[in-house]
Amino acid sequence: MTSERKPPRVRPMRVFVGPGSPAEADFRAQVLMPEPAVIAPGIPPSPAHDLQFHGGHTIADLVYTNFYVGGAAAWQASDIQNIDQALAAAMADPNLNNVMVQYFQSGAISTAFKTSQVLAGPPPSVVSQGDVENLALSLLQMGTLKGYDFTATVFNFLLPSGTILNTDAAPTMVAVPAILEQGQGQRADPHLVSRGVEQTSDSTQGLGGYHGSVHATAAGGSQTIYYAVGVYSEQLPNGVTNGIPVFAQPWKSVVATFYHELNEARTDPDVEDAIRAGNDPNAVKFLGWTSAQGEECGDYPVFEANPLSQVFQEVQLTDGSGTVPVQFQYSDAVHGPEGPTAAPDPYAG
Repeated sequence: MTSERKPPRVRPMRVFVGPGSPAEADFRAQVLMPEPAVIAPGIPPSPAHDLQFHGGHTIADLVYTNFYVGGAAAWQASDIQNIDQALAAAMADPNLNNVMVQYFQSGAISTAFKTSQVLAGPPPSVVSQGDVENLALSLLQMGTLKGYDFTATVFNFLLPSGTILNTDAAPTMVAVPAILEQGQGQRADPHLVSRGVEQTSDSTQGLGGYHGSVHATAAGGSQTIYYAVGVYSEQLPNGVTNGIPVFAQPWKSVVATFYHELNEARTDPDVEDAIRAGNDPNAVKFLGWTSAQGEECGDYPVFEANPLSQVFQEVQLTDGSGTVPVQFQYSDAVHGPEGPTAAPDPYAG
């Protein structure tokens, strides 16, 4: 009697982790994939890591907004202003977009930033993936997300100083408040649903953030909400490193984290569905652009950089108005991480 061979479980990466960290070892060990114009100085070309298009959804015209978790008291007003302005400038910059446009057959991309909002405190000590998904569902129920095109929008959740992030599927039993700091709206039901705990590394072990999606069922059918979450990367008072504090000023590391996540979310938004599908032979069809190793556009540059400043840099904006802190993304055009370029890279498909 012969047994039918099961297809491999599809599990690409969707996290932002530090090179050589326990989190990198943890998440790289989980990766499973079916067989399938100036590179950052110091990193040799690696065509084997070129991104491949699997046929999934991508977002050429991206919309995003920032939700600051933990209340206004947990954030410096200058940090919020700096993050909002720098991230918006980076995502709209022509020379930076000339790298990312290669993953869109149309040859054009755009990004629109909608005004950020602060969510009421108190600041959570720990946030899991279950917490983030419950928070997104609560905001949807409250009507806070009304008016957004969910097929093209990513909702960013920025965690305050001291909050630890993990990727546990189950929520912690302390719901993150979904009411706006300004007092608008009503507090929503917490949607606490236990789905089992997936023990993984957290942000004190090199995790900087991740992106994903959650499905909401309403009268009109199922709705997919795309989100990204990231920590306030810094050295904590107890000496522990939280996140990936590449820049001396934490807000700059936050900008680089969400630059990483938004570019991955626009090129591979349904990665969470591929992970959920697991052994289903059609799981890979949820994927947008990943390498044969399961890496998204932001992953390989972080893994290969030594030091991280090879790919985490403040770059001049195309219009000369200033600089922004970003992380270089993988480019098939140069077979490695590429900084801003004056000419659009050719379509990689």
